[in-house]
Amino acid sequence: MSDSVKIKTILVVDDSAVMRQMISTVLEAAGYRVLLADDGGTALEQVRKTAVDLVLTDWIMMPMDGGELTRQLRLLTDYSEVPILVLSTVSSDESKAEAKTAGANGWIAKPIKPATLLGVVGSLINRV
Repeated sequence: MSDSVKIKTILVVDDSAVMRQMISTVLEAAGYRVLLADDGGTALEQVRKTAVDLVLTDWIMMPMDGGELTRQLRLLTDYSEVPILVLSTVSSDESKAEAKTAGANGWIAKPIKPATLLGVVGSLINRV
């Protein structure tokens, strides 16, 4: 890989260790650098230390859920335009509308097929 090609960094936020590991494995195999967080608060700490190119977040987490995380990220100057993708078992129109209002760029329902995940991630991360 040439020095001019920057490896894209993705932050995966999910309260399920199994889901974080599965997503991380898929993304790392595709050549992405992956950071992990188990809730929204931890994710905010991560992005203040390390710049990321995309955030993948679960919707339902405690104590800070994906909606609040998305709203908080959008308040940070460096993250006003960074793509945010919600991954969730919830797929109601209300939740999707709330995510869009909060600033999310997309929504994928769990369970996630690796090819679908990589396709959506690729389209979001390469638009920047």
